[in-house]
Amino acid sequence: MLDPYKLRSEFPILHQEINGKPLVYLDNAATSQKPLAVLNSSRDYYERINSNIHRGVHRLSQAATAAHETARQTIAKHLNASRPEEIIFTSGTTDSVNLVASAFGRSSRLKKGDEIIISGLEHHSNTVPWQMLCERLGITLKVIPVLIDGTLDLDAYDQLLSERTKLVAVNHISNAFGTVNNVIHICSQAKKVGALTFVDGAQSIPHLSIDTQLIGCDFYAFSGHKVYGPTGIGILFGKYDLLCDLPPWKGGGEMIKEVTFEKTTYNDPPFKFEAGTPNIEGGIALAAAIDFVDNLGISSINKHESLLIKRTAEIIDELEGATIYGPDDRAGALSFNFKGIHHYDLGTLLDQMGFALRTGHHCCQPLMSRFGITGTLRASFAAYNTIEEVESLGEALKKALMMLR
Repeated sequence: MLDPYKLRSEFPILHQEINGKPLVYLDNAATSQKPLAVLNSSRDYYERINSNIHRGVHRLSQAATAAHETARQTIAKHLNASRPEEIIFTSGTTDSVNLVASAFGRSSRLKKGDEIIISGLEHHSNTVPWQMLCERLGITLKVIPVLIDGTLDLDAYDQLLSERTKLVAVNHISNAFGTVNNVIHICSQAKKVGALTFVDGAQSIPHLSIDTQLIGCDFYAFSGHKVYGPTGIGILFGKYDLLCDLPPWKGGGEMIKEVTFEKTTYNDPPFKFEAGTPNIEGGIALAAAIDFVDNLGISSINKHESLLIKRTAEIIDELEGATIYGPDDRAGALSFNFKGIHHYDLGTLLDQMGFALRTGHHCCQPLMSRFGITGTLRASFAAYNTIEEVESLGEALKKALMMLR
């Protein structure tokens, strides 16, 4: 059983006060805090083996290269990739989406009149790059509708699929509502019409066990900072044959085999998509974060967080004028509003009491429009959050609502 109280000793940032109150950090869907294992990993890299990788014969370069490639193997194992070469280091999920959209758009796989499907639950980062691609190539963008309970209309999705569908891009968990999408079904149905699949795993990576082979997706992306790792580092998983087939999207060092002024021969994956000096420290520290999660056990994390979310929902549901968005079976995040109260005003008062929650549209403006709102107040959870924090949030909400009514 996960012990969040013991775990908190590994997160230095949690032991502080905000406005004279103990910090209660409930904005983990935006970014999670970092344990000592990750902080020490970053420091160790810069103090002990800092060097550029893949290019030097000297000892430091060899040590840094080994650590970086070991990190790739760690992440490949965590995602159950078939080989480490299917793991590409990026700067985050947004970078990964843009990489695939750019490379896919420059391949021979798309033509005018083709279609790409996304969902109404998507973060702007899994919407705008596909819009840009569609506008550039004359492709149609279709959207899976969102039902009133905050889940996707999968019957409508099945009807959207056709021989014109070339790619389906959906998130695994909604960052706004915590909806867990049936990505196995979505990918399986897409395969029936020959479409590729891209899964945005930014919100699922800290909460669920991820098996890319079981999901059956062609691409899977996530950001390190959502899973106790650093900012500025992310992962794109891609099936190796696809990565070989797609053209590179950035030019520079490392992504080449041979360069002449007449012609350049590109490197094999993953290096074909990793032009320039990578975020070496970030990749190594991300592997430390993945090890941290694996040592805790993702099942234990999920069970603990599920209890927190369930109790939070119970507390909020008892308050006058509350509306909770999304299905009961949610993960990671809980979004809510109170009748006649603006989410920003409520979030500001909670901050004065030491609570860090997110307010706004959560980069999901189309989803907010679907429900006729401008945004929500969102509480999102991590392994280090406690039931006492949830109970104290309920008391703080009561005080804040009294002040605003």
